[in-house]
Amino acid sequence: QAQLVESGGGSVQDGGSLRLSCVASGFTYSHSCVAWFRQAPGKERQGVATLFTGGVSKYYSESVKGRFTISQDEAKTTVYLQMDSLRPDDTAMYYCAATPGYCSYDFREDEYRYWGQGTQVTVSS
Repeated sequence: QAQLVESGGGSVQDGGSLRLSCVASGFTYSHSCVAWFRQAPGKERQGVATLFTGGVSKYYSESVKGRFTISQDEAKTTVYLQMDSLRPDDTAMYYCAATPGYCSYDFREDEYRYWGQGTQVTVSS
């Protein structure tokens, strides 16, 4: 049974940093697309960053480019999201999502087969 478990969320002040982790299990991790999405209260869920586990391709939304870094540890089947220079508008529930195969890099939610339960990130001013 496929499972994605996020951790690392919390509360930080404006300008702070957090690192989120997503541990994947129950499906073939290699050659999969893994992404981070977020959803703020009252807003639609949006894609943040994505990578292809079988290669080096990574993609970021414009709102986080230059501040967030997605990476992976293949041996641990874990994908990370390093978030620096956090701002109050980064406050949201952050979700990990994965699907077998290549990434389309357009953050279409319906393309992701597996989803985690989310981890809350709160940035205060």
